[in-house]
Amino acid sequence: MDSQPSTSQEQNRAGRIREVAAVFLRLGFIAFGGPAAHIALMEEEFVRRRHWVSREEFLDLLGITNVIPGPNSTEMALFLGQRRAGLPGLLAAGIAFILPAALLTSAIAWAYLRWGGLPETHGLLAGLQPVLLLIILQAAIGLGRTALKTRLQAGIGLLTVLGAAGGIHELILLLAAGVAGLGHRIIQKPEPDSGPTSAGIIPFISGWSSAAGTSVDVGTVSAFSTGKLFLFFLKTGSVLFGSGYVLLAFLRSDLVDRWHWLSEQQLMDAVAVGQLTPGPVFTTATFIGFILGGPIAAIAATVGIFLPAFCWVAIGGRIIEGIRRSSMARSVLDGLNTASWALLVWVALQLSIQVHWNAFSMLVLVGSVLALFRWHVASVWPMVAAGSSGWIAAGLGWN
Repeated sequence: MDSQPSTSQEQNRAGRIREVAAVFLRLGFIAFGGPAAHIALMEEEFVRRRHWVSREEFLDLLGITNVIPGPNSTEMALFLGQRRAGLPGLLAAGIAFILPAALLTSAIAWAYLRWGGLPETHGLLAGLQPVLLLIILQAAIGLGRTALKTRLQAGIGLLTVLGAAGGIHELILLLAAGVAGLGHRIIQKPEPDSGPTSAGIIPFISGWSSAAGTSVDVGTVSAFSTGKLFLFFLKTGSVLFGSGYVLLAFLRSDLVDRWHWLSEQQLMDAVAVGQLTPGPVFTTATFIGFILGGPIAAIAATVGIFLPAFCWVAIGGRIIEGIRRSSMARSVLDGLNTASWALLVWVALQLSIQVHWNAFSMLVLVGSVLALFRWHVASVWPMVAAGSSGWIAAGLGWN
């Protein structure tokens, strides 16, 4: 008699794992535009459409990903998969989200070695940029209702945007927001905590922010080896905060200047491929591994740079509930969440400047506004339409 409920639970768990794998595999194929666009797509998919998490929970996860090393959007995928189906869901989400980008990047690397250049993608990106801008703004509007509940949070959000505009590092802005939230809580009458306090969190974050500023001590010029490449990307993925530009600094320092495994042009091409392909930007490592040592080195580099994110999220998922039970830690997280939202807004502002506005992009913008805000079409369809239209328009010389 007990076997039937057990069998039913196992089937339900297996169904959730398959669901996680399927939805993140689809996102892995369409998630163009970098981390901010990926997070916006996830907010649409898992907050508004599937209701896997609430807006508050989504912001909590986003705040945590911003203060642990590794690629933010990949870590969001891991957290969401873990929420839906436990540790197997974490693994399914991560592998499914990374796999399409890794395969596509490997194919581009093969073509790069064969023909010595990158495929033309200007038209595709020109079509996608207005749509990605709207998707990010749509997510920012929805998350803003949760992130800006008080005057303090509104002030933190405004100061974070101004700080980002002034060139202050993202991690400094996030830590300042967390401290502001904690300070406001201390000024008020604190309640007894039932979970871990922020005193245990701040040193943890500060220690890793210090580690992120260190360079990899690899010595002098040396011959290429797959094992050494794996260890380099493993260490990089373990301590790297920030954007793809921070990754570029790590890669140039060791792979170009110290080991001379890559030329400056090859490095720039690798970063460009990471930016142009869907899915995680960190598949730059896949491209580098492939052009240095073929498919085996590509796998080693990919596993190396993403493995720490899996470990960080597996650990972080265990402490989030404890943070929620602590009023002090909750105040820190509220500040981080507001700053994370503000940084999303800042990315949207930057993207709006980078878009090449002309008759074609304005037409794409109007069509996307109607599709997303009036007809409530899933974002994948405007993206497909805009990207393919941009490719065709570039061929005809219209953009």
